[in-house]
Amino acid sequence: MDKTLPSLENAIADIEDGATVMIGGFGGSGAPVELIHALIDRFRATGSPARLTVINNNAGNGGIGIAAMIKAGMVAKMICSFPRSSNAEAFNEKYLAGEIDLELVPQGTLAERIRAAGAGIPAFFTPSSYGTDLAIGKPTEEFDGKMYVRELWLKADVALIKGETGDTVGNLTYRLAGRNFNPLMAMAANRTIAQVSRLVSPGDIHPEQVITPGIFVDAVVEVPTPQQEEVLVRAGVVH
Repeated sequence: MDKTLPSLENAIADIEDGATVMIGGFGGSGAPVELIHALIDRFRATGSPARLTVINNNAGNGGIGIAAMIKAGMVAKMICSFPRSSNAEAFNEKYLAGEIDLELVPQGTLAERIRAAGAGIPAFFTPSSYGTDLAIGKPTEEFDGKMYVRELWLKADVALIKGETGDTVGNLTYRLAGRNFNPLMAMAANRTIAQVSRLVSPGDIHPEQVITPGIFVDAVVEVPTPQQEEVLVRAGVVH
């Protein structure tokens, strides 16, 4: 039952070329920066994993995190809501050069597609995107006089998430807004890897404080002093 791993390198070692990877976080809040950078370091050393499809709220900022993955050439496709945030030069350059694909998804729809996968719901209807280019080719239906677009669940091979406290069997808590997409993604991936700031023994987290039950987590690695994306971007750090 012990799901802890000794290092970040161990945690990301089995992610394969062509994998679909969900990465938690809303901007920098709840972003697993250390897991992402370990994945980039592995790519630079071995050339793998490559041709990834990455699912996140945005397409990264500055020269760290997801932006660094894109700049390194690891990402074949982004599925996100905000590809052009305040400092998204890495994505902009690759996209304009035709080197990365984009699937644009309204933010609420993105969250619900991920939640649906975790709940075993293959499709649902939403009014978001009806009448726009994002609805082209998708089935539509009228309910109570209003038009809706059918959206499919969104699953992944791997989810990289960030918790605040975790125990050795994978139960997780989150810090404030760091909760965001992380619990949904933990449920929607075949394998969920969590970095946590504090690792404790089973029973040390009160059951009512558990947000993500350990059944949805496959591996936990402790990162006692995690870095914050915005701080690194402001400092001009490039990974």
